[in-house]
Amino acid sequence: MSNSIYSEDSSEKVEKDFTLSVLTEDKAGLLNHITIIFTRRKMNIISLNVSTTEVAGVSRFTIVLHSTRETIEKVVKQIRKLIDVLGAFVYEDHEIYYQEIALYKVPTKVFLNGSKIEDLVRNSGARILVIEEDHIIIEKTGHKKDTHDLYKKLEPHGLLEFVRSGRVAISKSKRKTEAYIKQLEDAPSHYLSIKDF
Repeated sequence: MSNSIYSEDSSEKVEKDFTLSVLTEDKAGLLNHITIIFTRRKMNIISLNVSTTEVAGVSRFTIVLHSTRETIEKVVKQIRKLIDVLGAFVYEDHEIYYQEIALYKVPTKVFLNGSKIEDLVRNSGARILVIEEDHIIIEKTGHKKDTHDLYKKLEPHGLLEFVRSGRVAISKSKRKTEAYIKQLEDAPSHYLSIKDF
């Protein structure tokens, strides 16, 4: 039997990482309203970051999920229906610039055993953030793979703690947040499609 039946929309069924960028008004309780949409669908959030934008009173939720395009599109439609949400956009990795930051705590004594660990930090594009008597904090910015590679290299040296931030991302589109908000305010339906940007 031919598999052509699945070829037309096979890309919709493939699971991959997607980044959601949600513009909202600064209102208490909104995080709960957004995350409950994922909870109901039993979707696990890989990373979540909430930050201010260049527009006063507007926040940006950057949410990373591993799912299919079909499911993500349904979720985005639900998010857009929330009263305080101004816009919700979905991106694949090639459509955005993104970074994460990681911090590593290692014992100070490992730096006293020669320059090997210092070379490792330097060659990884990381930097020493804090030096204390009993520990050193190393900072690394990059994609998840970059920060995880450094984790694996530091682990044998007695890594004490490790933490990685959620993803921060900016789209490669020419859309300006301020222009989007202005057009949204001027639109008769108070709704703009991502296709407009």
